[in-house]
Amino acid sequence: MIFHAQKQNRGFTLIELLVVIAIIGILSSVVLASLNSARGKARDSKRKQDMVQIRTALEMYYDDKGSYPLAYPNAWGGVSTAPCGTNAGTSGANAYIAGLTPTYISVLPVDPAAPGSCNGYLYNSDGTNYKFLVHASAESYPSAGQPFYDPVRPTWAWMICSGEPACGSW
Repeated sequence: MIFHAQKQNRGFTLIELLVVIAIIGILSSVVLASLNSARGKARDSKRKQDMVQIRTALEMYYDDKGSYPLAYPNAWGGVSTAPCGTNAGTSGANAYIAGLTPTYISVLPVDPAAPGSCNGYLYNSDGTNYKFLVHASAESYPSAGQPFYDPVRPTWAWMICSGEPACGSW
């Protein structure tokens, strides 16, 4: 008796392939969500470092000149992203706080996530006091009592300031 062995092609069924693809999709979405969260935290960390650098430069300027650089041409006259509305002449790196570069800081920092928008770093000063904001671009916002908390803009800005009235009302 002769038996003919049939060659059996065993492969994956369509259902098995769909299950594997679904699992890979779920895992990749979890990884991407974690990656985006890490990128946001990195941008916030850069903003905090920038604020400390600006504070140091402003205090050195004040020690030398006896006043803080004035906001040009008026309150919140400059923004770190350029061009921004009517502030095109005082916007962008090295322009939004006149007089700090290159003596007190080599280059004014620019918000890491806000190119081409009117969000970013804002500065205001009357010469006696100053307020510096990370405006509408941070990934998270501090709670009351934490560093960089802005009581005027608690849900869309971080701030550093020199004292009242700048801290509480500007």
